[in-house]
Amino acid sequence: MSKFTQNAEAKLRRPVLASLVVALALSFALPAQARETVRIGYQKSSTLITLLKTQGTLEKTLAQKNIDVSWHEFSSGLPLLEALNVGNVDLSADVADTVPIFAQAAQARLTYFAQEAPSPSAQAIVVHKDSPLQQLSDLKGKKVAVTKAAGAHYLLIAALKKAGLEFSDIQPAYLSPADGRAAFENNKVDAWVTWEPFLTGVQRQLPTRTLADGAGLASYKRYYLTSTSYAKAHPEVLKLVYDQLHKAGDWVKNNPREAAQVLGPLWGNLDVETVETANAHRSYQVQPVKGDQLGEQQKIADAFFAAGLLPKAVDAKDVDIWKP
Repeated sequence: MSKFTQNAEAKLRRPVLASLVVALALSFALPAQARETVRIGYQKSSTLITLLKTQGTLEKTLAQKNIDVSWHEFSSGLPLLEALNVGNVDLSADVADTVPIFAQAAQARLTYFAQEAPSPSAQAIVVHKDSPLQQLSDLKGKKVAVTKAAGAHYLLIAALKKAGLEFSDIQPAYLSPADGRAAFENNKVDAWVTWEPFLTGVQRQLPTRTLADGAGLASYKRYYLTSTSYAKAHPEVLKLVYDQLHKAGDWVKNNPREAAQVLGPLWGNLDVETVETANAHRSYQVQPVKGDQLGEQQKIADAFFAAGLLPKAVDAKDVDIWKP
């Protein structure tokens, strides 16, 4: 090769090499896209979120958008929404329809982003099989275990009203589901008002009778919520979560045995039959929330206020709603 040719090639290589050096320098200078974390609160009865957590489905979906997930378990819905209100979690898995009413009364600014269709048979008032209590009116003066602000709390109020009683006519024992089960099992209370999977669990493991379930009394919807600030800042995350919840709901209904095998160990090693029965009482139909369908929410708010359990009247429609 001639000296002229070598010099020519060297001159051609210099700008190419310079461009590569600049590109490499820029690649190191530009920061990598920051990863975000969404904090999700849930409870044992949060079936669909529990499935997504266990199967890793939601985490995989969000990871594609550079979003990590941290999980936070709560004993019931009220402490979960309290954590959401003060910013300790970003999203709340499903809570009973009653819980957002208490959050509204505390002036929380929360946003509904999904609901499950009614499941009235997924909660009930139970007594021991040999209990002298035979009908709802027999609850007068009795000690009843119930979780404060839970859907079961409203069921109890509605059932007492049907029997011509006031909430003040009974002795409420406000207990978590686990403590309620222990109190009921040890005859520390006369009746227990609870929901799935705790309901089927006690019905299959102890001789019980049901005084009433939610049929004709409490439709028992379950709502998914987020803080209003998070809803405004991250609508794309809500859409991803909503879509995954919808798919999970369909999967549970189409694969009841497989779903029960996954959930049983997570629900205190419940047997497959118990979990299948519990799940059969839940709709798991994930739907958008519509403001003109919050009529029962207003009934719940009015009932709790009339019973002296809310500090002020609540307008159930005075809420923010995210639409998919």
